[in-house]
Amino acid sequence: MTFSPMPSTLKSLPATDQRRLMDTAREVSFPQGARLFEEGGHADRFWIVRTGTVALDLSVPGRRAAAIETLGHGQLIGWSWLFTPHVWHLGGEATAPVRAYEFDASTVRTLCQEDPAFGRHVAQWVGGIVAHRLHATRTRLLDLYAPYGSGSTL
Repeated sequence: MTFSPMPSTLKSLPATDQRRLMDTAREVSFPQGARLFEEGGHADRFWIVRTGTVALDLSVPGRRAAAIETLGHGQLIGWSWLFTPHVWHLGGEATAPVRAYEFDASTVRTLCQEDPAFGRHVAQWVGGIVAHRLHATRTRLLDLYAPYGSGSTL
């Protein structure tokens, strides 16, 4: 399947790897309020959002799940599929109607195993996204709880 334009989140991958990954994608839609995945569930797929938004949430005993982050256009939803034991660390819910590219995790992991260079590129791509989100989370936590905030001028 050929997609045009290529999702911007893939720009850190070589062009051949972008196409190879997108060749495994299928287009899906979720209505507002749909749960894409549940914390603790089997991480067997991941998505790149085309339109709409997905709130990532964390279970809080005795309370409603706490929204941690909202992701939208061009962003990767899910990284737990890449790392054993392939279990979701968060839940995800569509907060607006979502159209996305969906990828089967097993298929992508097999491609990564069969071609170590492709696998390294995919791991670096996902790792870069995880690192960016951890940094953003740290900044938000500092703004909320540190005496002088993060010091960020953004």
